[in-house]
Amino acid sequence: VKMDQALLLVRNEMSARGFGLAARSGACHRCPYQLLAVVPPSEGGPSVAVAVDTQHPLSLLLNGSLAGSELCKIQYHFGEFGNYSLVVKTRSTTAKTVYCDVVVNESPINSYLPILFAFLVFVGILAILIICRLLMKIDPVRNWVHKKLNPRETDRLINSELGSPNTTDSISSDPAPQLWRATSQQRLRSLDTFRGLSLVIMVFVNYGGGKYWFFKHESWNGLTVADLVFPWFVFIMGTSISLSLNSVLRWGSSKRKVLGKIFWRSFLLILLGLIVVNPNYCVGPLSWENLRIPGVLQRLGLTYLVVAVLELLFTRAGADSGTLEMSCPALQDILPFWPQWIFILMLEVIWLCLTFLLPVPGCPRGYLGPGGIGDFGNYPNCTGGTAGYIDRLVLGEKHIYQHPSCNMLYQTTVPYDPEGILGTINSILTAFLGLQAGKIILSYRDQHKQIMNRFFIWSIVLGIISAVLTKCSKEEGFIPINKNLWSTSYVTTTSCFAFILLLLIYYLVDVKRLWSGAPFFYPGMNSILVYIGHEVFENYFPFKWKMRDSQSHAEHLTQNLTATTLWVIISYILYRKRIFWKI
Repeated sequence: VKMDQALLLVRNEMSARGFGLAARSGACHRCPYQLLAVVPPSEGGPSVAVAVDTQHPLSLLLNGSLAGSELCKIQYHFGEFGNYSLVVKTRSTTAKTVYCDVVVNESPINSYLPILFAFLVFVGILAILIICRLLMKIDPVRNWVHKKLNPRETDRLINSELGSPNTTDSISSDPAPQLWRATSQQRLRSLDTFRGLSLVIMVFVNYGGGKYWFFKHESWNGLTVADLVFPWFVFIMGTSISLSLNSVLRWGSSKRKVLGKIFWRSFLLILLGLIVVNPNYCVGPLSWENLRIPGVLQRLGLTYLVVAVLELLFTRAGADSGTLEMSCPALQDILPFWPQWIFILMLEVIWLCLTFLLPVPGCPRGYLGPGGIGDFGNYPNCTGGTAGYIDRLVLGEKHIYQHPSCNMLYQTTVPYDPEGILGTINSILTAFLGLQAGKIILSYRDQHKQIMNRFFIWSIVLGIISAVLTKCSKEEGFIPINKNLWSTSYVTTTSCFAFILLLLIYYLVDVKRLWSGAPFFYPGMNSILVYIGHEVFENYFPFKWKMRDSQSHAEHLTQNLTATTLWVIISYILYRKRIFWKI
């Protein structure tokens, strides 16, 4: 058996009756049973051996020779590399009732022990770092280290970067420039820490995540760890847009010049995604015939373009610093920007109308399912509904992702791209919610309690919207949480978590300064370089090597954690060398 599988021996003790054994994964919604084996009568031969999945509970169904004659049904969650027997028998030779039971022949391994071991290793490293930090409080040690490293120059360079409010953001019209200058000496490390945390998890997930199912993208509806990181990255990009545009406009740059930089940066992101980070390189030299047009960087580029232009065109002087007189001060981070909200709501209406009203040939209107064997196999070619149809119609089947996450579980046959055209509309919504977080920081400058209160309120509001859209259910909601579709509930749920996480990091890093943000702060400062680098060098040593046992979670986890840690170390070295790659 292979990783995430167990061996099941089917022992038929009925001398005159054979049956078919079928199985259905608990993760496969509205799927028919899939035939595993045909088991002859006990007189017809030995036990039949089949490999069964261990990632999710399985429902086993035994059918007799007559169509529709169900003999027995049992649900069981098998353990990895375990050896089991399914015993099928009747109480007596004359009895017609069939009994089935699962017997453990050899106990499964605990495939989660490598995670515990890795956790303890990193806790040990953290303990060592804490001890080193305590040693830094000793004057002779601190003086020697500061003399060797001289971090002041590095901090000066970082704080001069575009992206966060600092002393240079003040202008003569600011009614309290001295307060802003006195309390905002440092770049907001929490933003870079948040970005770095998202990036580190993204790198780990992209490298394989130890081959654990919860470190992979959900097959269709639902949410795993892997499904959180990309929207978090988009969210914090929106926050940075608010702060960076505020910075350059306060410096006196013209909107026309800034607009040109926005278009250029978007173009570079899309170009890098098309040419450098293209997964179809693995099937041969890049050519138009197999070029994947959508992608992560392409979506980032388009999302950045729309949100940055929206912010540039409708931003108002003084609206982001609380200097405008307002009838409702509690909404000073929302009301001055009402044209932006109207635009975003119009985009969301477009997404809803296209998703639920556009006719798709051969598919029910408003279909949100995975196709394949989902929905009992009634719509095998409808993967993604409208979203998949638009991509295949506009881009062509050869220019979108060929192996979506639903491919294995739902046995889909048509390509589907999780970074497609329609989903980009909702990624713009995600970035806009991040933009709102930046407006909160600017509107309540240095009012830490107000900022954290606003973050908490936004998380509650978005959480309530998610609960309504999903009916607090994985599958039965109006709009299920779905990363492949980048559904509205997916946006509100991940943004809810993003506001909570940003609140915690902001409190620990920038308010109380209990945490420096390390080690996530360093990759957060070089996010584009780390992302592109980890994609380009994915199959090169020391990021990957030949394993002794490719069916071991422990070896995969070791390799993936090593590769991810190396990129954190590289980003730290670049930070110390004052090398920062910006687009």
